[in-house]
Amino acid sequence: MSRVLAVASALPGPGHDQATISEVVAPLVTGSDAGAARLLRRVHAASGVATRHLALAPEEYADIRDFGQANDLYLRVGTDLAERAVREALARAGVHAADVDFVLLTSVTGIGAPSVDAALVGRLGMRDDVKRLPSFGLGCAGGAAGLARVHDYLVGHPHDTALLVCLELCSLTLQHADSDPAALVASGLFGDGAAAAVLVGSAHLAGLASHGPRIEATRSRLYPGTSGDLGWRIGASGFRIVLSAELPDVVRSEVAGDVKSLLAGHGLDPQDVTRWVVHAGGPRILDAVEGALDLPPDALGASRESLAAVGNLSSASVLDVLDRTLRTDPPPDSPGVVLAFGPGVGLESVLLRWSPTEG
Repeated sequence: MSRVLAVASALPGPGHDQATISEVVAPLVTGSDAGAARLLRRVHAASGVATRHLALAPEEYADIRDFGQANDLYLRVGTDLAERAVREALARAGVHAADVDFVLLTSVTGIGAPSVDAALVGRLGMRDDVKRLPSFGLGCAGGAAGLARVHDYLVGHPHDTALLVCLELCSLTLQHADSDPAALVASGLFGDGAAAAVLVGSAHLAGLASHGPRIEATRSRLYPGTSGDLGWRIGASGFRIVLSAELPDVVRSEVAGDVKSLLAGHGLDPQDVTRWVVHAGGPRILDAVEGALDLPPDALGASRESLAAVGNLSSASVLDVLDRTLRTDPPPDSPGVVLAFGPGVGLESVLLRWSPTEG
């Protein structure tokens, strides 16, 4: 088993209320189409999002029309944001950057070679022999998949310290004059942010003294026939969203079986789970998970809180939800489940065991 020592999120700039963002985005996305603008405002109002943080000031997005320009901003702003998240996570964990043995970076809203994790090594003072693994393409599932893959590494390196970094600047993927329904939904749902988690292996002394949750099992699943339901179409102008209206139905039909399979191997069922850490994919996704698993109304409270406060942070979302969940003092030695959906369509799930908090 591995253990999560600490989790931290970092958000750019001040928060902007959803109505303000809608007024800025509407003319960029819909142009002079008044009907599309009205639809955009209705979609934004129904998104479950109250505020979001943006990589840039709202008025600056009108000038971004080139993929290279947007990606340069992703690297500049994103590296600073990722550094903030990592510094806070390391401080909460009481771990020095030089003690980190493995770094996994996941992102789906920008690219770089060298990747952002390479820049973080020098900025943070990590060793030059630290192992790095940048990942692109997991989308919203990246945070849960990142926890799982870091866990896999630590099972084989039980004395090591590992760092997971999730970075997403979703606003920089905004496409001008794209009033496709999926684009209207995305323009009101996704927020910008970074998150980081510090984990250690089972033989690490810091883990023995920590009150962070243990990772006991992980599961990955790809749903056949759904590859066109979620992802990007990448072209000269950058990333265009692919987001099927059928995605909640896919989740509703599949998630219960996957969760029950994860839990059954440990003699558990969904009723035993005391905390659900589900990426804030939007009201319809959260409703689908809640209904499929027959969860009580407050079970996804941390996910809905995250959605309202910062929007869907893609790969960073599930870590933001985990951070909020840890503040609720889950019952000691009870199970928790992390769930996140991404392109594929794929589900990444992680079984946690909550530990006592100090005091």
